[in-house]
Amino acid sequence: MPSRIRRAFDQRLKDGRLTPDPAQASALGVLERLERDLSKKGLFGARPEVRGVYLWGPPGRGKSMLMDLFFACAPEPKKTRAHFHAFMARVHDLIGRWRKGDRKTRQAVFGQSKGDDPIAPVAASIASEARLLCFDELQVTDIADAMILGRLFEALFERGVVLAVTSNREPGDLYHNGVNRQLFEPFIALIRERCEVVSVAGERDWRRARLAGRQVWFSPDDAAAREGFEALWAELKGDEPEEPAVLPVLGREVQVDRTAGGLARATFADLCTRPLGPQDYLALAGRFHTLFLDQVPLLTSDRHHEARRLVTLIDALYEAKARLVVLAQAAPDALYPTGIGAFEFERTASRLTEMSGADWLAPEAA
Repeated sequence: MPSRIRRAFDQRLKDGRLTPDPAQASALGVLERLERDLSKKGLFGARPEVRGVYLWGPPGRGKSMLMDLFFACAPEPKKTRAHFHAFMARVHDLIGRWRKGDRKTRQAVFGQSKGDDPIAPVAASIASEARLLCFDELQVTDIADAMILGRLFEALFERGVVLAVTSNREPGDLYHNGVNRQLFEPFIALIRERCEVVSVAGERDWRRARLAGRQVWFSPDDAAAREGFEALWAELKGDEPEEPAVLPVLGREVQVDRTAGGLARATFADLCTRPLGPQDYLALAGRFHTLFLDQVPLLTSDRHHEARRLVTLIDALYEAKARLVVLAQAAPDALYPTGIGAFEFERTASRLTEMSGADWLAPEAA
């Protein structure tokens, strides 16, 4: 009898939502194995140790789609699906609450209060909520994350937690050239031991394919343009839930309120009226493959600071080869006709036009 994830996958092939891809088919078999293993019972009802799955490969090959299907079909009732950055933000919050909490607070949050090391109580708290952890886009760039991951996941695995994760990097390339990387290497060994590592490296970038030939610049900002913009967001997001994301930048945090996997959505005011700078936009471009930028106004001479921020944002997205979907009051070359920096803005208008074109959106451009 086909597994639940196999039936869901085959139905999507049948109704045309998916196209056959050998790399995805190989990964699907591994996720079927994990689905079966999660259903098994050991002696006297005890749960046996289950080996997780680590899917890795270039962007756009369908890893997140497979993870969405697996999470929906997984028979484990205690399960959590989250972006890895969101999970680590919660971990750091729990660590802070343990370290700062008095006995009463610790007892209320963690059900225990003794000791100075927060790892064990934090792991116990997470394990009490979920046996299955499903993460998207595991990447490690922050030294604070790198230093605790090995100990944290060793404690989670000891408590029977099972990991299913996607990443653009093979485990051995995580935290590449990071500070004190030798302290991170036990986590790599742990991933290889406790997860089946599977490459999902099909020839085609399906994410770009979904945008190829599509309108991605919507103007003027009227009802028809709004309808097209919203429809494209709904199509690309699919069944994935929206959630806020927090980007650590030079000791600060930049929050993006609406994200779904590698998609981000923000208004012009969110990103260009706030005092954000190059590092903030680089973090955004590095974290998300596609940005939906809403409510871009006509810019006048008294808004030259906002125009300058838009220039910096587009430069970051352009260099990262990110995709951009825009709802604006005007075409790129009419957004900022006069004012300080208007001449320089012509280069940004040219880039915006290029990023809306077929060559930029073609799968072969990835």
